[in-house]
Amino acid sequence: MEFSRRKFFQTLGTGAAISAASQLSVASFASAAAFESAKISGGPILLNENENVYGPSAKVTSAIRSAASSANRYPDQGYAGLKKKIADLHRVTPEQVVMGCGSTEILRVVVEALLRPGKRVVQASPTYEAIEVSGRTFGAEVVSVPLTKEFAHDLPGMLAHVDGNTPLVYICNPNNPTATLTPRRDLETFIAKLPANCHVFIDEAYHHYAGESSMYRSFIDDPIQDERVIVSRTFSKIYALAGLRLGYAIASAELANRVDPYLIWSSINGIAVKAATAALDDVQSVHDFTKRNADTRQEFFNQAMARMLKPIDSHTNFVMMNVEHPCQGVIEHFQKNGILIGRRFPLMDTYVRISLGTSSQMNEFWRVWDTLPFAKMMQMNHLKS
Repeated sequence: MEFSRRKFFQTLGTGAAISAASQLSVASFASAAAFESAKISGGPILLNENENVYGPSAKVTSAIRSAASSANRYPDQGYAGLKKKIADLHRVTPEQVVMGCGSTEILRVVVEALLRPGKRVVQASPTYEAIEVSGRTFGAEVVSVPLTKEFAHDLPGMLAHVDGNTPLVYICNPNNPTATLTPRRDLETFIAKLPANCHVFIDEAYHHYAGESSMYRSFIDDPIQDERVIVSRTFSKIYALAGLRLGYAIASAELANRVDPYLIWSSINGIAVKAATAALDDVQSVHDFTKRNADTRQEFFNQAMARMLKPIDSHTNFVMMNVEHPCQGVIEHFQKNGILIGRRFPLMDTYVRISLGTSSQMNEFWRVWDTLPFAKMMQMNHLKS
């Protein structure tokens, strides 16, 4: 769904709305100084990769520094401890945990274990591209079904493409790049209708940002008894360890054992193991990052609505927004002004994806937005309509 703006402007004139949004920005970010991440000197502002802009927590950073002294050692001894910690967190056995070099490696090995030339994988469009890239690499047919008008997975449409030759369906929830949810009850109904030989991979990379609601419940935290389901998480997002490359999945012991031989030996580095162990223990920082993101996200919508823009309701640390103009020109405008935003996505040529940054970065984003040649014209056109 898209945010309604009409009622907002019935109570505020345009100038007053932008002024109020600017004042909100100052007030809401006043307490965020401790979280500010410094921009790399001379480099662009990075709002393009959905990273946790605040960096690893102090406890995790300390663990990384400590682990550096053992960089000369292979990390094998730490694997078992981390796998058990993940298993205990999710109330499963260590045999059900698959760890990889980022969740991208897990996506790849699931494809390698389940697909081969002539087999089919079904996914949404647009969505995270790793399954499609891996599927085509291994000779599989990739069927992409457009999202619904609410930007959810078109589950009936996807089911129509599933047959006995389809061993895998991919669901990214919340979805990247749209930041949207597909309702949990709809997913359960969909999974129950899949053929017995069809597995479903549920990618929960942005789980922590989604919160709990009637629409969303994690398939790890609230599992269903179905051995065809494999669910992945990553340390790249809320834990701010994208550069160390570590992800994991929870599956049945049989499916995990089937996937395991395709993993690269020792693909997880020792510093990542120590950092992830510390990150799982640092529950308070996860809470703080989640709240900071929710506040920043709300402020983004305040600023967008003041400018009569149309963002899609977001459940992640990024926002997809309709700019009503070809997105490539907007992307290039920001790049010329020292800000990188998300790339162009199929079927969404007038939308841009913006990762949420620090308060100063988002203020700069809006300053640059206001210099777009069509920005004021869009605003006036909406006021007249």
